[in-house]
Amino acid sequence: QEQLVESGGGLVQAGGSLRLTCVSSGRPFDSDAMAWFRQAPGKEREFVAGISWSGRNTYYGDSVKGRFTISRENAKNTVYLQMNSLKPEDTAVYYCAARQSIVTTRPSYDAWGQGTQVTVSS
Repeated sequence: QEQLVESGGGLVQAGGSLRLTCVSSGRPFDSDAMAWFRQAPGKEREFVAGISWSGRNTYYGDSVKGRFTISRENAKNTVYLQMNSLKPEDTAVYYCAARQSIVTTRPSYDAWGQGTQVTVSS
């Protein structure tokens, strides 16, 4: 059974940091492109960051460039999102996603996690 499980969300003050973790099971993780999306209330799902299967290529949404870093450990079937200098506008549910192809900024992924809430207070 395919499963993506996120963790690491929570409440943090503006300027603080959080690290999100996504563990994949039941999927060929070491050939999956992985990504993080987020969705705030009343807004569309937004691409945050993506990483190729090898980890050599990373991609970021304009609003998080220079603040967030995506990485992966294929030996642990895990992808991370390190979030620094958090802002109140980063508040959203963050979702992990996987696809057997290259990274895309569109939400057209094969598998999704259940999401983890990130709340940034001002």
